[in-house]
Amino acid sequence: MTKYIIVTGGVLSSVGKGTIVASIGFLLKSSGYNVTAIKVDPYLNVDAGTMNPYMHGEVFVTDDGAETDLDLGHYERFIGINTTRYNNITAGRVYFEVIRKEREGKYLGQTVQIIPHVTDEIKGLVKKAVDDTNAEIAIIEIGGTVGDICLLYTSDARQMCIRDRNLMFIHVALVEYLRVTGELKTKPLQHSVQELRRIGIQPDMIIARSILPLDEETKKKIALFTNVKPDYILSNYDVELTYEVPLILEKQNITKKIFNKLGLEPKEPKVAEWLEFVENMKNPSKEVKIALVGKYTKLKDSYLSIKEAIYHAAAKLRVKPTLVWVESSDLEKSEDEINKLKDVNGIIVLPGFGARGVEGKIQAIKFARENNIPFLGICFGMQLAIVEYARNVLGLKEANTTEVNPNTKYPIITLLDNQKKIVQVGGTMRLGAQKIILKEGTLAYSIYNSPHIYERHRHRYEVNPEYVDLLQKYGMIISGVSENGLVEIIELKNHKFFLGTQAHPEYKSRPLSPSPVFLNFLSVASA
Repeated sequence: MTKYIIVTGGVLSSVGKGTIVASIGFLLKSSGYNVTAIKVDPYLNVDAGTMNPYMHGEVFVTDDGAETDLDLGHYERFIGINTTRYNNITAGRVYFEVIRKEREGKYLGQTVQIIPHVTDEIKGLVKKAVDDTNAEIAIIEIGGTVGDICLLYTSDARQMCIRDRNLMFIHVALVEYLRVTGELKTKPLQHSVQELRRIGIQPDMIIARSILPLDEETKKKIALFTNVKPDYILSNYDVELTYEVPLILEKQNITKKIFNKLGLEPKEPKVAEWLEFVENMKNPSKEVKIALVGKYTKLKDSYLSIKEAIYHAAAKLRVKPTLVWVESSDLEKSEDEINKLKDVNGIIVLPGFGARGVEGKIQAIKFARENNIPFLGICFGMQLAIVEYARNVLGLKEANTTEVNPNTKYPIITLLDNQKKIVQVGGTMRLGAQKIILKEGTLAYSIYNSPHIYERHRHRYEVNPEYVDLLQKYGMIISGVSENGLVEIIELKNHKFFLGTQAHPEYKSRPLSPSPVFLNFLSVASA
C-alpha cells in the first residue's frame, strides 16, 4: 500500500515547500524506497505554459512534453526521477476535466459539485501519478498557503485524513526573526496551524523556515500551541546552498520520524555522494565568470534550471561560477553596455519568446563569436545565433526570425507549415524529449559521445530548411538534426566553444550527473 506525505505551507508563499518536498524525496529514495512527488497548484491555468516567467518563474518541461511548475525541476534534480504531466495538477486542469466529463454525460444526470466530483477528480489524478510509478511513498505538495485559494486541495487532503499509519501531514511555515529584539516570533506559524486545524487537518510534523536555527525553547513553544510533539518540530534555517537542506533535515533525524509515523522499516539514507557534491560546491579551486544574457533576468527563477545546470557542472569541475546577469534590452540602449561582456569567461544567451531584447542578444552573440569567447545558445539563443551569422557572415543584413518580423526579406527562422495551422497557444509547441541525431567528428558528438540523444524541447519556430545549405557553405556546422531533418544543434570551427542547441539540456541536468553540454562549456570557459 502506498504511503502519503502531504506538505502544506503557511504564513507566506515561497517559504521553501518545493525544496522541502524534494529534500524529503531524496532522503527517502536514497534509503531505498520508490518515491514520487506531486505538485498541486490552485491557479486556473491548465498548465504553466502560457505564464510569463515574471509571474511564476520558469516553465519546467517533462519528458512527455508537459509544461509544469518549476518545483517539478526541484523534484527531478533532488530525487533523481523523471516526472510526467501527472506530477503537476492545477485547478484549471481539474475543472477542465470535470466540465469535459459533464458535457460528455459521464456523471449520469447528477448535479456536479465541488464535493464529491471535483475532489474525486483530484484524487483520481493523484492516483494516476502514483500508479504510473508504482511508488511506495508519494509526497504531495499543496501550492499556496493555508487559508487562501488552496482550500480546494486542503479540503481534499482532509478527506484522505484517516489518521492511520498510511498518511502524514507536514506543515512548512515561516518563523520570523525580529532584529530589533533578537527574537524568533512564532505567532504567525501558530495562526497558520490553527487555520489548518479549522479545516480538519492536524499536522504530524512542522518544519519551521527561519533565518536562524530554532532553539529548544522556541520548539517547545511551537509544540505547546500546535499540538505537535517537540521532537517533530524541525528547523530549516538559511544556508549557503539549497542542496544543504536534505543534510540539515537528516541531522534532525527526519527520515526516522517519517518511518515511525508511516510504519515503514527504518533504513539509513546514503548521502555520501551528495555530501561530496555539496563540499565541492563550497570549496572550489578557482573562479569562472559566466554572462547570462536574457530578457527576464530581474527574476532569476525565470532561468532556474539553467542556473542549476551551471552549478552542477561547476561542482564536478570544482570551480566557482560567478553569474553576471545581463538584461538583453540594456545592450540595445548604448554601445557601452557591451563592455559588461569584456571580462567574462563565457556567454550563455538564454531562451525566451517575443521581440523585446532580441537585438541585444544578437549583439552579445556577435561579441562572443568575434572575440573567441566560449558561447552557448539555448533554444531562442541558438536561433538568434543563426540570425547573427546570416547577417554578418552571409551578408543577409535583413535576416531575421518571423517571430520578430513576419515580413523579413530573409526568414532564416520561421514557422513550418504544421505550426501555421495552429490556433491554440497552450501546449501546441514542440514539447518534451525528442531524438537528436548527431554528426560524427563534431563538437556535439564529442560532448555526448553517442550517435543520437534525447533532449527536451519547448519551441515553435524552426530553422528554415531553405537556408541550411547556404549556412553550411559559409562554414556553419549542422551537428545535430531531428529524425525528420530539422536543425537541432549548430557549431562553428576555429572557435574555443561555439554551440547552439534547439533543445533545453538544462532540464535533464542533475547534481550527481551534470548535463554534458554545460559540463563541456564550463570546462572550456574555466580552462
